[in-house]
Amino acid sequence: MKLKIEGKVVIVTGASRGIGAATAKALAYHGATVVINYLNSKAKAEEVLSYIKNTKGSGMIFQADVRDAESVNKMVEATIKEFGIVDILVNNANINFPIKPFTELSWDDINTKIAGEMKALYNCSQAVLKNMIEQKSGKLIFISSGLSRNPGYGFSAHAAAKSAVDSIAKVMAMELGPLGITVNVVGPGLVLTDATANQSKEMHDKIAVMNPLKRLGQPDDIAGVVVFLASSLSDYMNGEYLPVNGGSFVI
Repeated sequence: MKLKIEGKVVIVTGASRGIGAATAKALAYHGATVVINYLNSKAKAEEVLSYIKNTKGSGMIFQADVRDAESVNKMVEATIKEFGIVDILVNNANINFPIKPFTELSWDDINTKIAGEMKALYNCSQAVLKNMIEQKSGKLIFISSGLSRNPGYGFSAHAAAKSAVDSIAKVMAMELGPLGITVNVVGPGLVLTDATANQSKEMHDKIAVMNPLKRLGQPDDIAGVVVFLASSLSDYMNGEYLPVNGGSFVI
């Protein structure tokens, strides 16, 4: 069976680094045209695009704060103007959050994370759905976190925000399925990226030992699952949460 990704146009948010960059490269490798969204890391986004073009792929970069509807709408409009369509959205952009016990969190800490996460999902989904509903096809892929299902000390704000992503995806899948649009969620475990680089080696080693595969995740581990969801192999999957963590947490 073929993946049937070739020629698809994909927007990957937060694609200049980490999971987003690996996903953009993987999708381009399989023939997709990739829009590499970034917020501040223009040089990194250009590196990803250069890599894609050097491997005979295609795409473009676009700066947009996914929490800002106007910026997102401009990104989608530019994508359609350049490539004619949007087939797939990978909602991946990282929304920063504090890691500290619940008793030390302010309401603003929690509200900022939840609102930011939901604004990103809402803005990007609403913007691409106008096109997808018209064409009666499309795929929304949301990057969540294993921490929405498996608690971690100090991650209250993050867990709450990602739980909201998981829940809204189920309702969206139910509503959009009849329109030919699928909605699925990927829940990564701990992945070694620049976002986790400041965590201690001791903590990483401890978590790796407890993992059945005896290692932590790499961005490519998550990117491979996103490629599957973006491909025709997953056409009959809708409303699912896929944990990708080496078996450290299963549902």
